[in-house]
Order: sequence, then C-alpha cells, then structure tokens
Amino acid sequence: MRTTPRSDLSYEIIRSRRVTADIVVERDGRVVVRVPQTIPRQRIEDLVEAKRYWIYKTLAEWRDLNATKVLREYRNGEGFFYLGRSHRLTLASDQDEPLLLKGGRFVLRHDLVDRGEVARAKAAFRDYFIARGKERMTERVHYYAPKVGVKPRHIAVRDLGHRWASCSPKGDVAFHWKCMMAPPTIIDYIVVHELCHFHRLNHTEAFWNEVDKVMPNYRERKNWLKHNGASMDL
Repeated sequence: MRTTPRSDLSYEIIRSRRVTADIVVERDGRVVVRVPQTIPRQRIEDLVEAKRYWIYKTLAEWRDLNATKVLREYRNGEGFFYLGRSHRLTLASDQDEPLLLKGGRFVLRHDLVDRGEVARAKAAFRDYFIARGKERMTERVHYYAPKVGVKPRHIAVRDLGHRWASCSPKGDVAFHWKCMMAPPTIIDYIVVHELCHFHRLNHTEAFWNEVDKVMPNYRERKNWLKHNGASMDL
C-alpha cells in the first residue's frame, strides 16, 4: 500500500504488461492503480495526485452505497435475492438438500442455523449460486461471445472477492457467484463487460466503445450495478 506525499490518500499499485494507466475504486473500497511495468514511481504519484478529487469523490460515493449492505440473520421470512427477485426464506427440518428454491421460496435446512451459527447457511447459498451460476453464465457467454468476437476457453463461477468478473490472457473467464443475485439484464451486462476485456484490458473510451457495440444501453445497467451492488451479499 502506498500513500501519496501530498495527501493522506492510500492506494495499491499493480504493474502488468498493459500500455495505459488506470485508477479504480474497487468494490471493497481499495484504490487500485494499474500501470505498465516500466512506468516510474514519480509518474504514478503525479497521476494519483492529478486524480485526487475524483478519487475522494468516488470513495465518498462508495461509502454511501455500502450503507445499503444487508445484515443477514437467516430467519423465516427474510428475503434473499436471486435473478433480481426477492425470495422469502423458510427453515425446514424435513429435506435432504441444504437449500432449495421451490414455490417461490428459498427453503433452508434448519440444522444449518442451529445455535445461531450462520457460516453453514452462507455456504449453502454460495454453493447453490455457484451451481446455478455455472449453467447461466455458460449459456450467456456462449450467446454473447460471437457478438463480441471472442472465444473464451474456460468459464468458472466462484468467489472473486471484490470483483464481479475476471479474465485471463489464456482465454479463461470467471464470474462471482454473487452475480446470480442480479436481474438477468445486469448479468448480461457483466458478461459483455468481461468479454470486451479480451479486446481491451482497461476502461478507456476504446473499451466502452466495444461494450457499446454489443449493448448500446450499457450505461443504464452499469449505473444499476454501481448503486445496487453493495446490497447483493449474504
């Protein structure tokens, strides 16, 4: 973690083979500066200082948005999002599966929340979203990949920490299981966004032009994710 000498702003530097510099505020509130491997330290500090107002403004927005985070208790009647719809929770003691979605309700095996422990309940939801997510993400990637003009090699759904999705130079693409809480239109945006990174590993105007070619209304979906992403959690 680095702190600029002219402010109290802390940020993380990630060097790679990219050709342009990029500053982002991640979903966990970290300020990350992605830069080419050969760029000098002073140039990085100057870049951060030039974007200082934008960084502070974005961090303030991040704090406001994260105030919408939900504290889960895993009780009967509590709502959990799946594909953009809230489904009430029912605790049951007469089922073999840890978690099912039936009759418009999530049905969670009661023993997973005995003694007030929620780690196993969270794991049941995570495993459910990963299994269903692999099916949906695979289908949507296969739908959009030809439109974007790319051929992903492998598709995975797992915990990606602060990222909604990621891609590798080898052609692998991965999505966070939390994506399954979003409406289908937002899931499609995340898919298109990540596939376009196969063309541009940055968020320059050229990158957004790639997104616009496939999804002209991406801005509306991007804003939805920005303002509602913090509430998609367990």
